[in-house]
Amino acid sequence: MAYYFEDFQPGQVFLSQGRTITESDIVSFAGWSWDTNPVHTDAQSAEHGRFGDRIAHGLLGLPVAMGLASRLGVFESCSIALLGIDGWQFRRPLWVGDTVRCRGEILATRLTSKEDAGILRRRFTLLNQREEVQAGEIGLMVSRRPGA
Repeated sequence: MAYYFEDFQPGQVFLSQGRTITESDIVSFAGWSWDTNPVHTDAQSAEHGRFGDRIAHGLLGLPVAMGLASRLGVFESCSIALLGIDGWQFRRPLWVGDTVRCRGEILATRLTSKEDAGILRRRFTLLNQREEVQAGEIGLMVSRRPGA
C-alpha cells in the first residue's frame, strides 16, 4: 500500500520487525566511521571500563532505527526530504546480541505553504528486548496523494 500525507494522523504508531545487533555491525561501523574508540573495539580495555564489555557506537543506533523504519514500507512511497533530527538521546548502551525494534509515532501533521506536500513530525524510539535505548524526533516532508 502506498502512503501519502493524507494517510497520516497524530497518534498513529508503527512498530518494526526486530534486528539483532552483531559483532560485525560494530566492526563495520568502526571501519567506515573511523571511530575506533576502545569502548567499541578493544574487548580487554572495555572489560575494565564503565560498562564491563564493549558496547556499540551510539550513532550506530540511528541508522539501524532508520533502516528498521524503512522496512515498515510506510514512508518510502511518499518521502520527499528528511528535515532534521531533533533531541536524539542515547538512553542506554546498545550491546552485541541486543534485538532492537523501531517504534515510530506520528506527533503532528501540517501542509507546506505551497500545499503540494505535507510535513510529518515523527518520534522514533529504538527499543531493545528490555527497554528504550535511543529516541528523538525526525521530521519528514511527504507527498500529497495525486489529485488531492
